[in-house]
Amino acid sequence: MHKRTVATYQDAHLILELFALRREERMRAAREWFLGKFNPRTLDDVRGLAAGTPENASYRMVTTYWDMAASFVAHGILDADLFLESGGEMLVVWAKLEHLIPDIRKDTNPRLLINVDKVVQGSESAQQRLKPLRERFAAQRAKA
Repeated sequence: MHKRTVATYQDAHLILELFALRREERMRAAREWFLGKFNPRTLDDVRGLAAGTPENASYRMVTTYWDMAASFVAHGILDADLFLESGGEMLVVWAKLEHLIPDIRKDTNPRLLINVDKVVQGSESAQQRLKPLRERFAAQRAKA
């Protein structure tokens, strides 16, 4: 992952633009579903999102949005530290799917969250912030 050392006003502007996109009505509904109701335990939980359903659309909207945003960081367009400090939702999305990523990539989408993966792997702070999220979602999966 390309890492710049100083965030710029352009970085801040891009983050604000990304935030504005998240506020669009359909995207907000997709994020609400993904963050509040989608708790995949197995690959079948992802496969079960039938094409053409609102849940499938929400899954695709959220995962592709965060991978697009992370691509700006992965390619050096957006400062990694500022991006990660300005929000944590991408890390929640990653933590919910991380245990399934290898299977999803092998089964249906070899590039799923590839840029998110690069950002997470390239940031010690992201790794630290993921620890409690991983524990929380692992506990939720164990209860289900």
